[in-house]
Amino acid sequence: MARVKTDERIAVAMAELLRRQGYAATGIKQVVEAADAPIGSIYHHFAGGKRDVAAAALRQSGAAYGELVGMLLAPYDDPAEGIEAAFVAAAETIEQGGWLNMCPVGTVAGEIADAEPALREVAAEVMSSWIDAGTALFAARGLAPADARSLMSAVVSALEGAFIVARTQRSTGPLLAAGRAMGSYARALGAQVGSGANSESGEVLR
Repeated sequence: MARVKTDERIAVAMAELLRRQGYAATGIKQVVEAADAPIGSIYHHFAGGKRDVAAAALRQSGAAYGELVGMLLAPYDDPAEGIEAAFVAAAETIEQGGWLNMCPVGTVAGEIADAEPALREVAAEVMSSWIDAGTALFAARGLAPADARSLMSAVVSALEGAFIVARTQRSTGPLLAAGRAMGSYARALGAQVGSGANSESGEVLR
């Protein structure tokens, strides 16, 4: 089996620590111990130290989460069904995981939005990539591009917010409720397409 490169191990370890405890509480010593790497390797691979490791971790974990969401949505021709199924899966996962935080990107973004502008930009870049991918998928399912982007923006926002409420209340209810709400929104947008309404102009296509 191929050995995982040191820089990749460090980024994976950082992502898990960020997910569990956030940016401020995570120290370089914890990262190298979790990655089973010498402390000198941090600065060999990441010249900017902790901030650069965190940026790499956010990009790497963000790509993985984006692929996961895409895999959950892709089997469904109906966007509403796919969205509701994705939120149900998220609810089951967070409950089975003992209510641990699901997403390091959202955790770090909420913590450092003002204190670490560079990391905020990385988190924004990752979230934008999720929205771009979801927009393409929903557009392929028949939604107008503007509606597809609005829907995916709402889905990302609802999912990240529902994670926080679910963890706080120790309940899957917030995720399931958010999933139903996003499903209803998707159905409303789909109904506009079916009726020939142009959501950008408010006119009926002829």
